[in-house]
Amino acid sequence: MHEQVKAILRQVRSEPPTILKALLALQERLGYVPVEAVPDIAHILSVTTAQVAGVLSYYPDLRVTAPGRHLIRVCMGESCYANGCGRLLREFQERLRVDVGETAAGGKFTLETMSCAGNCAVSPSVMIDRDLHGRLLPSQLDTLLERYK
Repeated sequence: MHEQVKAILRQVRSEPPTILKALLALQERLGYVPVEAVPDIAHILSVTTAQVAGVLSYYPDLRVTAPGRHLIRVCMGESCYANGCGRLLREFQERLRVDVGETAAGGKFTLETMSCAGNCAVSPSVMIDRDLHGRLLPSQLDTLLERYK
């Protein structure tokens, strides 16, 4: 893992060092930012471990554990909230038997929330991986999940 982190960071190194850009590049390639890599990241970027840890903990889209094969993100924005995203979230939790931030048994799905998908006209919205789904009803979730199995 150590050499893989170094190789990724060499590709995105900039002056001045951009911690967020480096963390996003790692997450894009690895699926998450390994906490054990924080000292290496700091060393390569010539910043402190506290600076790296601060950025890593500040941004909710950065994760420190590997997600499941498919990442489900339920939009919790105002429009989605008004149109039933809470029901969708509860249905996902029941069907997958996980809480927000957890990965289902077998590692297929990780459930997360997001502040806004920018898809208000067809709320409530859910992103699965990079696919955006709007106007979802709880009755459609089984069919939707089946497409990703």
